[in-house]
Amino acid sequence: MAVLCRPAVWVPENAISMEETLHLARRLHAGHEKLSLVLRLIRHTGVAKRHLIQPLTATLTHPGFEARNRVYVREAKARIPDVVTQALLSAGLTVRDIEAIVCVSCTGFTMPPLTSWMINALGFRADTRQIPMAQMGCAAGGAAINRAHDFCRAYPKANVLIVALEFCSLVYQPDDIDVGSLLSNGLFGDAIAAAVMRGSGGEGMHLVGNASHLVPDTLEWIAYDVKDTGFHFRLDKRVPDTMNVLAPALHALATAHGWDAGRLDFYLIHAGGPRILDDLCHYLKVPPAAFRHSRATLTEYGNIASTVVFDALRRQFDEQLPDGARGLLAGFGPGITAESCLGTWSVARPPRVGGQAQRTCDRFADAPTAPSP
Repeated sequence: MAVLCRPAVWVPENAISMEETLHLARRLHAGHEKLSLVLRLIRHTGVAKRHLIQPLTATLTHPGFEARNRVYVREAKARIPDVVTQALLSAGLTVRDIEAIVCVSCTGFTMPPLTSWMINALGFRADTRQIPMAQMGCAAGGAAINRAHDFCRAYPKANVLIVALEFCSLVYQPDDIDVGSLLSNGLFGDAIAAAVMRGSGGEGMHLVGNASHLVPDTLEWIAYDVKDTGFHFRLDKRVPDTMNVLAPALHALATAHGWDAGRLDFYLIHAGGPRILDDLCHYLKVPPAAFRHSRATLTEYGNIASTVVFDALRRQFDEQLPDGARGLLAGFGPGITAESCLGTWSVARPPRVGGQAQRTCDRFADAPTAPSP
């Protein structure tokens, strides 16, 4: 019985509003022939505020890919410990109870992977399995959950830690004036999320099945151009229309388990943008309120890539769901890929942590969390 427990989510203190973003776009790209289109697209994102790992002045400069990647590694190592500790505390576990770590990120690079660093720095067992994943972009949140679920099915009662880390602002390219790139400057935000999938016990989403689906011949629709200056984000204008081919995959997953994808109790959907959420509501035949948690994440944090589904799940925990309520979680990203899973809500309380384990958790009880919606 694999249960995805309450996530911990952290966002940086540096914030930028939509109006500030629009002002910057007007000032920095005053002569752009499609500026009015860019401004309109940014407004239509519905993103009221985003959080950046660096102050705005530092974000807008580009000291080179090497320097930016140093920021990525430094800030990742500084912020991950508290987020991981909160996730373990919510799951009623300690580092010694974890059999595998899945870590996803697409906004920086380090080798050995951050999973190796976590095992060394945070006290995980030396035999902890490592599953680092990159290059899946926003779909990686769903993929991480699915691979953790697969691990728990292969090793019943195993516990898996999932960490998603995205510093999208480090991908900002001052000289890239492609419309998709300029839109991304007003859409993406930074965040770190962590959650534990318990092999037994726990409270949260009890996964009953998962699936992956790739849309053929869409490899260039969401992509990075990798250049001397780092990652250049590319977004095809056809991306918002992909829900008409991804929705059937969600219906197929639900049908395979005897469920109706349009008649579930909760939905945790990647908030790539309002058009994606609106279209998926249409194709699943559910009311807009069904995606309220995803919309709240988009409004308050922007598209925080692989961490979106974890923030939506965090918000779901703040609502009362009856034991056995049925739901769908889905992440979308490059490929074009959908990573989705089904689960029932489990309200069972996690076992009490005691002794040295409790004292270890207590050390981090006051660690900061992302603000509640």
